[in-house]
Amino acid sequence: MAIPQAEFTIGLQCKLCGKIYPKSPVNFCTDDFGPLEVVYDYDAIRATVTRAKIEQRPRTMWRYRELLPLDGPPTVGPQVGCTPLIRADRLAKELGVSKLWIKNDAVNFPTLSFKDRVVSVALSKAREFGFKTVGCASTGNLANSVAANAAQAGLEAYIFVPSDLEKAKILNTSVYGAKVIAVHGTYDEVNRLCTQVAFKYNWGFVNINLRPFYAEGSKTMGYEIAEDLGWRFPRHVIAPMAGGSLIGKIHKSFEELYKVGLVSEAPRTKMYGAQATGCNPITDAVKSGRDRHKPVRKPNTICKSLAIGDPADGYFSKNLIHTTGGWADDVTDDEIVEGMLLLARTEGIFAETAGGVTIAVARKLLAENRLPRDEEIVLCITGNGLKTQDAVEGAVEKPALIKPSLDAFVEVFTGGDMGLPKTYGSAVLV
Repeated sequence: MAIPQAEFTIGLQCKLCGKIYPKSPVNFCTDDFGPLEVVYDYDAIRATVTRAKIEQRPRTMWRYRELLPLDGPPTVGPQVGCTPLIRADRLAKELGVSKLWIKNDAVNFPTLSFKDRVVSVALSKAREFGFKTVGCASTGNLANSVAANAAQAGLEAYIFVPSDLEKAKILNTSVYGAKVIAVHGTYDEVNRLCTQVAFKYNWGFVNINLRPFYAEGSKTMGYEIAEDLGWRFPRHVIAPMAGGSLIGKIHKSFEELYKVGLVSEAPRTKMYGAQATGCNPITDAVKSGRDRHKPVRKPNTICKSLAIGDPADGYFSKNLIHTTGGWADDVTDDEIVEGMLLLARTEGIFAETAGGVTIAVARKLLAENRLPRDEEIVLCITGNGLKTQDAVEGAVEKPALIKPSLDAFVEVFTGGDMGLPKTYGSAVLV
């Protein structure tokens, strides 16, 4: 007999002192203020879950439901997940590596980022707890996802964002009918305000009082990577870091798959973190060898989605990178744009600025010999470039404008072989 979903989740545990708490909308330990994390009964999961059972289920992230923190079926985001893992041979050749994969959450449903994974878990849990109003503090992608998924679930949503967020991300949030509040301040200031609002009104804020459950959704990216590789782990994974949770949850997913017997060999994956130089608290801690990150008070980068100056999981992600033998680095705004263009022009994937960070950091790690060229690498792309078009607007060629005639076309291009343009990008032949 199948064990009910509720019996797989034991409760919450402080990541610092280990104290166990019952399942409730709380995100910190009352003894030492350490963050709380969901704890599972892995023996019970191992006794019921098999590869065959998972493979027979629909191609969504919920195929791994025993390893997610719900007490019943998901009620929000039933189509989320199972994005493509792409063999990136052209990018691999450009970077000079032997085997490269792109985990492409730029096409995740419904809002084109990995945040749909965490939000569908958080809002499903919010409904289990009885919340009618939900919200978040966001640098963009989370705002889009909470607004869209709350609309689908019939929940009232309040979205708090820094006032300098990209216009496309604000529009992509407002269209779903959420109440959007732009705050004059950094993400960290917005987050502090949301903490006050959440506890004053008893609302379910996905990345505050629902954070332990919300963060678990990121694990599904790792489950999918392992399954799509034939139930095995890659040797190296590079992921962007904002709050620092994603990189840890991907690694946790690998450990869980081994614990419950879905993968036979223990993970030896090295984890690598990527940030923008204009907001690099975690990579700075890794490179300097400090135990804890130094908060960035005023982030200054085109990569708004990673601009969290005081990351909640900075300490844990820094330690994970060290213990797995990986590394972390950061790149300038110019390098971010170059990374976006390189990915688009080799693999046809238009990633947002965070994707440009990941590509550019991979190239930097290879140049510094911190990443081997002859071992399997997975790059995590977490959002779609349609949300950050302004970043590359000045870096692409403008179209040639010509008369509707063959002679006008020939005047712009060399010969009849469609070779390199002569004045393409600047010619205006009317």
